[in-house]
Amino acid sequence: MAISATKLQAAKPAAANAGVFASPEKRYAVLSLLLVLSTLILYNPITANPFINCDDDRYITENPYIHNGLNWASFKWALMSTAQGGFWHPLTWLSHALDIQLFHFNPAGHHLVSLLIHGLNAVLVFLLLAFATKRFGASFFVAALFVVHPLNVESVAWAAERKNVLSTFCFLAAIGAYGWYAMGPNWKKYLAMAGLFICGLASKPMVVTLPFALLLLDYWPLQRLKIREPEEKYLAGDVRPLSFLAAILEKLPLVFLSGLVSVITFFAQKSAGATRQLSLSVRVENAIVAYATYLQKLIWPSHLTPVYPHPGDTLSALHIALSGAVLLAITAWALFSSHKYLIVGWLWFLGTLLPTIGLIQVGDQAMADRFAYIPELGIFVMVVWAAADFLDARKIRVSWRMIPAALALLTLAALTHRQIAYWHSSYDLWSHAIQVTQNNFIAEDNLGGALLLMGKEEEAYPHFVAAAKINPRDPLSRGNLGTYALSHGDMQKALTEYQAAIALTSDTGLLAQTYANLGAAQRALGYDTQARDSFGEALRLNPNQYNAWLGLGLLAQKQGKLQEAIFDLSHSVELQPNAQGYFQLGNALEQAGRPAEALSAFEEALRISPDMTEAQHAADDLRKAP
Repeated sequence: MAISATKLQAAKPAAANAGVFASPEKRYAVLSLLLVLSTLILYNPITANPFINCDDDRYITENPYIHNGLNWASFKWALMSTAQGGFWHPLTWLSHALDIQLFHFNPAGHHLVSLLIHGLNAVLVFLLLAFATKRFGASFFVAALFVVHPLNVESVAWAAERKNVLSTFCFLAAIGAYGWYAMGPNWKKYLAMAGLFICGLASKPMVVTLPFALLLLDYWPLQRLKIREPEEKYLAGDVRPLSFLAAILEKLPLVFLSGLVSVITFFAQKSAGATRQLSLSVRVENAIVAYATYLQKLIWPSHLTPVYPHPGDTLSALHIALSGAVLLAITAWALFSSHKYLIVGWLWFLGTLLPTIGLIQVGDQAMADRFAYIPELGIFVMVVWAAADFLDARKIRVSWRMIPAALALLTLAALTHRQIAYWHSSYDLWSHAIQVTQNNFIAEDNLGGALLLMGKEEEAYPHFVAAAKINPRDPLSRGNLGTYALSHGDMQKALTEYQAAIALTSDTGLLAQTYANLGAAQRALGYDTQARDSFGEALRLNPNQYNAWLGLGLLAQKQGKLQEAIFDLSHSVELQPNAQGYFQLGNALEQAGRPAEALSAFEEALRISPDMTEAQHAADDLRKAP
């Protein structure tokens, strides 16, 4: 497990002939490489996984703003946009654009980049702890836990969660720059650290807690605060001590950046319809239970899923009391202990998790595995350092420590391997979510969506019904029920469901899609004026809503406005190449007396959907024409 600082010093003569471990530089290099290789081996199965039907579509596959890779247009959009997902995270968007430029829409490349960043994050954890504490073994074990813990699978295996691993990389790099600054403060070093922090904020706003984290690190292990004598000589001899007030004032520029991004995020989430109105008591109760549940899943990682439904006001008093008692007991242990790492680790866990604990409720989840990606490091340090001190006091040899350490890592690696398998497909992921949770309307919606993508519409329908029953105010299930009715020719039912969905959401992306679908139902019923209004509203909300352009094109074609129809239909297939769009474009081109272009459109429809008989017949007729 770990060797104390004094034992490391005593071991120096013996290390002279230790081969690759003959110097600290070699140890750092070899074990850093081991962490990266372990990540690649353990997470390699995700490179065979597809994109999933939750956020991967609007972040990557159906996001036209990044489909041309890195260029001035994608850079400008990324810098200004908060519409997709309700976040300002331009660096994340640019990373996805770069992936598309390198790998196009092959998910293997996107997944490979995420797992490489996870491996680099583990290396940074190891190096930062080892340099700051001089406890080489304990630092490596914390980093190894970070690599193999199943709670991190969601952050690595979910392509849309690139923002989590990327922001953490910037967060850890900023901490490294801060350590450099602490050993010899100057404005250039501070700017370097602040620049990395800005990169983290531009990846995901969860890293707003960095100023708080740095204040904790000032106390331990950097030993910068003049509170009491340091218990161990870590960096204390290399840094300039300062008062608590000076430490706070030093971080005010970072606090300003955190506040600015927090405000932007709050209003972006509110505009996207992601905030939820729950009473303060309900939010506090859920936060207490969520903190305790995160601890439970760190110790016993079972029943993991991307979505844990919010319990609302259904939590029992006993559950809340027991959770609160656990939190209070650990707080008391950390406060009254003489070991600084306990209070720092515990406050790290509580503080870095605070933005996502639900005191301001965003989304419908009670908690999420991905939210623990940075906070878990505090718990890992507490457990590993306490265990190392316990074993040091009893003079347990390193060889004996390695046996339980290896067993723990192998057990967690096996659980991670099993968890990765659930991400093999959208169907597997959401089927598992329904098995391990109750009343999970989000999982029901997404499982229904996965079945639709598999062409199993009738199997999908009961899941949409179940989602609407669990949460009658769920706009997604109402919209899906409308689409089912539309495909079965029940246009009045479709109108009712789409109008209900529109009334239940302020999410611009969902509204744009629903208005486009509503327009399709209205057009089928002959309500052309209302349909045009609905398509127009969809495009006002999202100018790239391809099926709204398709609907407008069909309306124009019906009215004999062929040039307008060709323009609208061409724009539709540019945004989202699809067989139906190309087929309708071919019809309009044929009517406009442009047979060669019409044939090309029909052939494109057949390339996308070889079984599309109407496109085949139309193409054959054109080929036979004189």
